[in-house]
Amino acid sequence: MVITTTNPDAGEQLHSTFASRYVRAPIPKFRMPEKSIPREAAYQIINDELMLDGTPKLNLASFVTTWMEPECDKLIMASINKNYVDMDEYPVTTDIQNRCVNMIAHLFNAPVGATETAVGVATVGSSEAIMLAGLAFKRKWQAKRKLEGKPYDRPNVVTGANVQVCWEKFARYFEVELREVKLSEGYYVMDPMKAVDMVDENTICVAAILGSTLTGEFENVKLLNELLTKKNKKTGWDTPIHVDAASGGFIAPFLYPDLEWDFRLPLVKSINVSGHKYGLVYPGVGWVVWRSKEDLPDELIFHINYLGSDQPTFTLNFSKGSSQIIAQYYQLIRLGFEGYKNIMENCMENARVLKEGIEKMGHFKIVSKDVGVPLVAFSLKDSSKHTVFQISENLRRFGWIVPAYTMAPDAQHIAVLRVVVREEFSQSLAERLVADLKRVVSKLDPLPSFESTKDGHITAIVDETQHSDGVAKNVKMSEIEIEEETVTCWRRLVEGKRTGVC
Repeated sequence: MVITTTNPDAGEQLHSTFASRYVRAPIPKFRMPEKSIPREAAYQIINDELMLDGTPKLNLASFVTTWMEPECDKLIMASINKNYVDMDEYPVTTDIQNRCVNMIAHLFNAPVGATETAVGVATVGSSEAIMLAGLAFKRKWQAKRKLEGKPYDRPNVVTGANVQVCWEKFARYFEVELREVKLSEGYYVMDPMKAVDMVDENTICVAAILGSTLTGEFENVKLLNELLTKKNKKTGWDTPIHVDAASGGFIAPFLYPDLEWDFRLPLVKSINVSGHKYGLVYPGVGWVVWRSKEDLPDELIFHINYLGSDQPTFTLNFSKGSSQIIAQYYQLIRLGFEGYKNIMENCMENARVLKEGIEKMGHFKIVSKDVGVPLVAFSLKDSSKHTVFQISENLRRFGWIVPAYTMAPDAQHIAVLRVVVREEFSQSLAERLVADLKRVVSKLDPLPSFESTKDGHITAIVDETQHSDGVAKNVKMSEIEIEEETVTCWRRLVEGKRTGVC
């Protein structure tokens, strides 16, 4: 959830002229009104405000699905009042979840026999999935350390600095040290060699990202597995791998079937994937699957009586909706392997069209890779005239929501724009975005350059007049001081303009 930063003025009123045929007096914004209002008025008031939100289809910042077929929409509405946790009352929904877990486990090449059941669970997005997987690693590591009579109070997890914020949340909430492999210019994913160097006897797992949120690139899980296997053999440790496939889990099996990143690699013990990203389901559903039952400590599993039989459950929350789970099942059986493959190929083709259009402009450098998630990340070749943050702001005039952000440490001096290509982002929209991007750049080019602004700022600093005891005096600064002041001001500007990365 998002913690509110609004300052609620108890006296502030919500006025709605349109609904005045129903409501003659304004209603308070931050307190429950004393009296009821007609349902038509409530609907119109809220609907009018929501019109000011961005258009989901033009929200190119997000990986999250914004369109599903009408038949699936009907299933969602029909099941929106079902609480998934009521397994006794909704046994079919529970069975559907188990079917999805098995389908996804087989998709990731889990070593599940013909008569065996895969180990996994539906979650509220990949954030919960990562919390569960990380908690399983921590408990397994602690149990092993206890048996060996060794300290078990300083666990750590090794990741790249490009990981999503949910890994930082896991580390903070469950008291695990987060060791991040820093990035470098031109290499925006975790370096497997540096990651393995960070591993010690307290490492509960190494987390690899299949589809970095920054550039969409797949990390080299196979190389990581090879290097970590050698280190485990040398040290006697058994450090495992978790694959965060939130974005790439529903892409790699269809576009890159020969790419070894999943349970085909022996050290990969768990994988999470977001159903609401390229699993093609509305937010929020995620999945986490384990290699085998031995990789999920039984102490973490709660057992619920399910129609006279044992129903194990492993979640952080209790109540949650059933509709997204049902929607995931719809997509899996409706599309099948062929359907998903066709959609992912189409997304990649549209990403290619967009990439070529941006390259032809001559203003930008593409930093995303051809193999990975269908997105285009690009930086300015010359940022002295204007910044990617200005471009992002100006694109909003045309309705586009395109994020601008800086890379993770130690490549934070690189600022990029990123466009995520989802199923509903057509080739015609890609061409329209390029046209609007050209309009924005042509508008910004004649404006005073950032360098000119910077020079003016420096002059102001050098000639700054301070009054002390009524006497004016010029403050002269050294070149180093001027440079430091300029860099500080520029960083403040970047921080103020940053829109973040999803």
